[in-house]
Amino acid sequence: MTADSRATDRALPVAEPFRIRRAALRLIRLDGRAFAAMIGLNALAAGAGLVGPWLLGRIIDEVRAGGGVAAVDRLALTILGFAVAQLLLVRYAGYIGHRFGERTLARIREQFADRALALPAAAVERAGTGDLMTRGTTDVAAVGAILRDAGPEVLVAGVQALFILGAVFLLNPLLGTCGVLGLLGIWFAARWYLRRALTAYLAEGAANSELAEQLAATAAGARTVEALGLQQRRVAACREGIEKCRSARTRTLFLRSVLFPAVDISYVIPVAGVLLIGGVLHDQGAMSVGAVVASALYLRQLSQPLDVILQQMEQLQSSSASFARVEGLGTAAQAPQAASCAPADDRIEVAGVRYAYDDGGDVLHGVDLTVRPGERLVIVGPSGAGKTTLGRLLAGMDTPRTGSVTVGRVPVAGLDPDRLRRHVVLVTQEHHVFLGTVRENLRIASAGATDAELHAALAAVGAEWADELPDGLDTDLGHGGHRPDGARAQQLALARVVLADPHTLILDEATALLDPRTARHTERALAAVLEGRTVIAIAHRLQSAHDADRVAVMEDGRITELGAHDDLVAAGGAYAALWSSWHGERQASS
Repeated sequence: MTADSRATDRALPVAEPFRIRRAALRLIRLDGRAFAAMIGLNALAAGAGLVGPWLLGRIIDEVRAGGGVAAVDRLALTILGFAVAQLLLVRYAGYIGHRFGERTLARIREQFADRALALPAAAVERAGTGDLMTRGTTDVAAVGAILRDAGPEVLVAGVQALFILGAVFLLNPLLGTCGVLGLLGIWFAARWYLRRALTAYLAEGAANSELAEQLAATAAGARTVEALGLQQRRVAACREGIEKCRSARTRTLFLRSVLFPAVDISYVIPVAGVLLIGGVLHDQGAMSVGAVVASALYLRQLSQPLDVILQQMEQLQSSSASFARVEGLGTAAQAPQAASCAPADDRIEVAGVRYAYDDGGDVLHGVDLTVRPGERLVIVGPSGAGKTTLGRLLAGMDTPRTGSVTVGRVPVAGLDPDRLRRHVVLVTQEHHVFLGTVRENLRIASAGATDAELHAALAAVGAEWADELPDGLDTDLGHGGHRPDGARAQQLALARVVLADPHTLILDEATALLDPRTARHTERALAAVLEGRTVIAIAHRLQSAHDADRVAVMEDGRITELGAHDDLVAAGGAYAALWSSWHGERQASS
């Protein structure tokens, strides 16, 4: 398997064309009145625009027939009146169209946020944050452009083009046929373009996502890159991503360079054909000069809506690719095999579990473990032993290659997100402080929590510092406000867990950034708050293992020892060696 195919396998999905059409129709139905009003007003504007060329032909015929100045002035004023009416109709239709687009874009942004939050963490990690970030910014903005501008403009231009062709046919069917045949060049060029454009724009979007991921990873790991001397390697990777973007962009530019010249030539052909055939018909007395001029003006006027259609066709293809990427998030956010039944109890069982990342070898080898309801289990072991991987499986973030991980005899990974979070919550070393107040940061876990409950949650994790902030719970956090350090940010994350009130809590070295005294206080506070609940802690500091009901020792992807702290120390095995080493280091440091 090549690197490109592996990247494709890891990427977030892209929606099929029928899903895009269904999603677009759903968005239109949600604001159907505004959409219908926009199309109706533009149709009226198109009808008003047809009056000018026809009246101009009447003026020519009136002058040739020796008509007076008053008749010409009356026709000219009528042209002016319809032009003003068309201006007002177009302006009001544009106002309604932009309001429709902005409301629809707001719905798309809200839907995207909901879907992004519902994504399995494993899917985001495989795809990379660059892909998700590009879809949430560039692609969503492109979809907004198609809904606010490109889509309505193409529909309106299509109505105008039909009206104009209909007017030519009414003047003379032969001239109308000539005009349609002269436009065949545009049809062939557009068909050639459309067959290739969507694939090219999807490739351009994928290349942009890959480059964003490379740049984000390089910036986030800048210190590591510098420390390990990886600058040249990262520069080479970024240059490769830039080259892919350039190549994809060049492909879409080539398609446009073929389309637009062919279109420009095709505009001249029907006008020239109408003038030639119209001249012959006039010589034979079949048409007046005014009718020939009006037909030519109509076909010349046809270039304006066709220009809109063709210019926006590029935007439509680009935005359709973006829409496919945005809508594809809904496919990734679905739980395809959600369990239909609720867990019978809170018992967690791991049976014969093996797990491998991507195409690598197994990192877990036949793990068996039973966690009793209300038990406090600590998983310890050297770095790389598989502790975090096991924690992810217990939390339902990944699915084992073989074997099973169940809660109440129901597969954990098969539970829908809402039901899963009521049973199991994973807290890792990673933490995030959201822009907003302390109260808003905490209420993410429980929207209806009272201030008393928020203070209790902070106190439970040893975050009394929150009471000392200038505005208490209303203190802004992040840029321009209070910036919590790593320890305080982690305490906020733990306070959110307390408010979420899960029945099983998995702590993946969740107190690693706290100093030993604060960590000890936080772990004791959590133990008191979560009394009667299942707590699974993956720990570096073995002090937490001392307080556990049982300790599981992992080595090379296997559980090699399982039992109470005192029993394992007395057994003199791997855990006893870890305890002795850690206890000795602690005494030396003190």
